[in-house]
Amino acid sequence: MAELIVALDLPRASEALRLLDRLPEARWVKVGSILMTREGPAFIRTLIGRGLSVFLDLKWHDIPNTVAEAVMAARELGVSMATLHTLGGATMMEGAAVAAGGELALVGVTVLTSHDVASYGRALGRTDIDLETEVRRHAAAAIGAGLDGVVCSPQEVALVRKQVGEGPHVVVPGIRRRSDPLADQVRVAGARDAVADGATHLVVGRPVLQAQDPAAAFREFLEEARCVVS
Repeated sequence: MAELIVALDLPRASEALRLLDRLPEARWVKVGSILMTREGPAFIRTLIGRGLSVFLDLKWHDIPNTVAEAVMAARELGVSMATLHTLGGATMMEGAAVAAGGELALVGVTVLTSHDVASYGRALGRTDIDLETEVRRHAAAAIGAGLDGVVCSPQEVALVRKQVGEGPHVVVPGIRRRSDPLADQVRVAGARDAVADGATHLVVGRPVLQAQDPAAAFREFLEEARCVVS
């Protein structure tokens, strides 16, 4: 079974807390750029005070010293896990891992789920793109630099698990049911397949946030994540 992380991609802390009141089974929450920018560290402390594990998804990509200082701040705040971009390079990732001090799990973002081959190629100024090769390369770099795991789309979980071995976290956004719209994510899959392939954490946002009954949707994802036949 993987941990199910609720992505609190909502405009205000008050809305996020009202949602969580309806999800008593939630153990992990993701805070990204929207709420962190608007509500700040106080909101993180509120979530931790509720007994929740916080996944801070700010995807740091900056000079090594800046990222290391940000990691230290997140560690002091009590965050459980945080993201940085593997494109920041080995020196940045190594410094971040040292700053985490074994108290904060750091996971490296490989290729965003919003990318397909064409858009990723345009971003890099290349035409000879193979996304699976790129994801494997970034995953290897993350683990080699001392990070605790990686972030990848559901479609690359199996190859990433083979690349990094059994220990590291594999965090997977883009989790959808067949009935859920893709929105701006193009490389998606279901919870059951992602867990069977080796995911340790599943991130679910809009399929729960926009559901008529968020609690029912959350339980559906939770049950699917638990019901994996080996």
